[in-house]
Amino acid sequence: MTTSRTNEVSTSVPEAESGPGDEPTSPKKMRRVATAGFIGTVVEFYDFGIYGTASALIFPQVFFPNLGPVAGTVASFATFGVAFVARPFGSILFGHFGDRLGRKRTLIYTLLMMGSATILVGLMPSAASIGIIAPMLVILCRVLQGIAAGGEWAGAVLFSSEHAPSAKRGFWASFPNLGGGVAVVLSNATFLFAALTVDPETFAAWGWRVPFLSSILLVVVGLWVRLRIDETPVFQAKVEKSGTSRLPIADALKSQPWQIVLGTGAVTMSFSLTYIGGTYLVSYGTKDLDLARTSVLTASTLGGILLTVGILIGARLSDRFGRRNVLVVNSVVAACWALALFPLLDTGTKLAFTIGLPVTMLISGVSTGPKGAFLSELFVTRYRYTAAGLSYSLGGVLGGAVPPLVASWVIASFGSFAFGILMAAICMVSLVCIVIVGETRQLALDRADRD
Repeated sequence: MTTSRTNEVSTSVPEAESGPGDEPTSPKKMRRVATAGFIGTVVEFYDFGIYGTASALIFPQVFFPNLGPVAGTVASFATFGVAFVARPFGSILFGHFGDRLGRKRTLIYTLLMMGSATILVGLMPSAASIGIIAPMLVILCRVLQGIAAGGEWAGAVLFSSEHAPSAKRGFWASFPNLGGGVAVVLSNATFLFAALTVDPETFAAWGWRVPFLSSILLVVVGLWVRLRIDETPVFQAKVEKSGTSRLPIADALKSQPWQIVLGTGAVTMSFSLTYIGGTYLVSYGTKDLDLARTSVLTASTLGGILLTVGILIGARLSDRFGRRNVLVVNSVVAACWALALFPLLDTGTKLAFTIGLPVTMLISGVSTGPKGAFLSELFVTRYRYTAAGLSYSLGGVLGGAVPPLVASWVIASFGSFAFGILMAAICMVSLVCIVIVGETRQLALDRADRD
């Protein structure tokens, strides 16, 4: 275990130091590394995303049929939110191994866990067949998904950022997030295809299982890609120089506790926009606005495409203008949009929904783009996997799990504009945290730990 500690003042940005992360990296190698992060994250978040879509469309009838439409939807989204609660534990568990054994080996484990849990959900009997055991087993699988997702994102991002040259770190570190955007497209397109090709009764009986069982193909591809890549040079250099931390979570909480808190707050906004746009609005469009399922899924698929475009835009801009500037501007735009979103949607037209959901996802994408580089730069190598993953996962709990869970109740009790105010408040919390953290672009990933 190293003896030095890092107590950096997050608003102070030293000059970048030279090191493994700044050595020339061949374009061919960077493409291979980026592909590994991209493909693996497509697998992970396709599995994660199809559960969210199913929670909105079918799980209330399959696993909670006796609760009624409203209570069944709330219960379904509660099981969706369980994974976010499990994410921080996954970040600590897999972060421990990622900071001690390396990024590559740990990412293989997260991929296998996520794929196995998803396939089991696809094979799960309905509540009509085995009663209350069905939702209990689904919740267990969802917990395993959450643990895997908690370990996946940080490892995939670090694989890219710790290989990348500093001038293009935002761009290369965005590829795992791009995988998440593509996963949104795939998950919604898969359900759209099922909805277009089978009747509602068949879809409810077995059609919804196809997206879950199809994930085995993506898992095989993801494993093949990840087994072919090397460990990151930043991590290898750290191990050779001073070894690894015996207990990364303890080191992280002792050395950079406030950075973990601020990092959590900074990423909460992008989670809230992504999961309101990509999950809750699917339910809102079909149940509250009474739009056709195919129309809602088409808008959601378009939203996934714009999420991906937004990620690329945000990442590129962050390399040019800095992480803080991009995130600050986007937070202000997001807060204004949150106030306008539900008045637009509540006009009840197909056009309004086809504008509202995709624009929400585009704004989310711009804030997501710099996120990988931002959290990588915030922490030192010795516990970076653990700390970055923990901040990301806690942000997921606050922004990804809570808003979809309370949305139905808030809207039913106080109206949709009240929920827009809540979303705008989340954006403002992220804005404050981003301003306090300051710029991180100039920080070298291999910078020395300091007392």
